[in-house]
Amino acid sequence: MTEVKLNYKINAESIEYKACSYTIDGLNIVERTAKITPTKKGQFVTCWKRNSDGITEPHKYSDNLDFFYIKVVSGEKSGLFKFPKEALIKNGILSTDKKDGKRGFRVYPIWDTPTNKQALKTQDWQLKYFFQNN
Repeated sequence: MTEVKLNYKINAESIEYKACSYTIDGLNIVERTAKITPTKKGQFVTCWKRNSDGITEPHKYSDNLDFFYIKVVSGEKSGLFKFPKEALIKNGILSTDKKDGKRGFRVYPIWDTPTNKQALKTQDWQLKYFFQNN
């Protein structure tokens, strides 16, 4: 039987995104719940942390995280993006030595229909990591 270790921790600063982190079977998970915004398709989510000086910064490729889980809900529809660290690096979300990452970004679940080219391109890579609940 596999050992489950949670080490669950709430990130109080991002409580509006239900920010937390935990460990399951040795995998370090950072989790948020995205929010619907009034003027744009998709849902927005924050993904920053505070450094040792108390300043917000994007997560780094060197951080001890394996997956970034983002829950999405729209009416009766819900799902989860399970982004592996490598996908977040490849798509500029996590900071590397060569490029700064992002403090927040949009996710586009399967039920959203973005119309601009950049949003469609973003949805295309994101849907590889999307799991719909209903």
